[in-house]
Amino acid sequence: MLIDSHCHLNFPDLAGRIDEVKDSMRDKGVERAVVISVNVPDYPAVKALALAHEEFWATVGVHPDVEDGPDMDEDFLVAEAAHPKIIGIGETGLDYHWCKGDLEWQRERFRRHIRAARRAGVPLVIHTREAADDTLAVMREAGADAAGGVMHCFTENWDVARAALDLGFYLSFSGILTFKNARQVQEVAARAPLDRILVETDSPYLAPVPYRGKQNEPAYTRFVAEYLATLRGLSYDEVAAMTTANFFRLFRKARP
Repeated sequence: MLIDSHCHLNFPDLAGRIDEVKDSMRDKGVERAVVISVNVPDYPAVKALALAHEEFWATVGVHPDVEDGPDMDEDFLVAEAAHPKIIGIGETGLDYHWCKGDLEWQRERFRRHIRAARRAGVPLVIHTREAADDTLAVMREAGADAAGGVMHCFTENWDVARAALDLGFYLSFSGILTFKNARQVQEVAARAPLDRILVETDSPYLAPVPYRGKQNEPAYTRFVAEYLATLRGLSYDEVAAMTTANFFRLFRKARP
């Protein structure tokens, strides 16, 4: 069994072919996937996918680079996270790549998501881009360790990885792990504790080798897991079992 811990099946590239996506997942041994919330307008579609399909769970949250439009308040996040198929809060975090200027609004949104996760008793799904120091600072300040969670699509260096691990967080690796020039990511994946690793696609983005540059989908989690197995000197079956056990340890509501 293998689980894609982070995908965006509500995005137009994938939403119109869900049955095909599920068939491909079965062919590759990917049994489950988490559909990740990124904004208010799309959240109903994210939740609907989890409700309509046994294979999918969902999260609730607003991505850090959503600067305009409606937001989710703390009580809404907590209420939605009470649903059996909403298993985490996010994706949340900080992103200084696209957003510039005074980004205190981003940090306050991140704090709100952390407070909600602590209240709801569910883990956080954290995104960080060009903001690692501030991301870790907010995590410490707001007590993210009390909720736990995962640093999704991890691409930072070992110092950042170690700091996140020290806070009790898991590291999730995407198709970037398979890229020839992703030495830093590969070094972290080679050193990270085996009981703190997840795998994901972040589809429809970041397709792994041998599909790099093409549309990604949850079935391709298989290629991430296979690469990780080679990197760690393990069998594919060992990595699949390990990452699945890690997933259920973190996302307790998803346990069978």
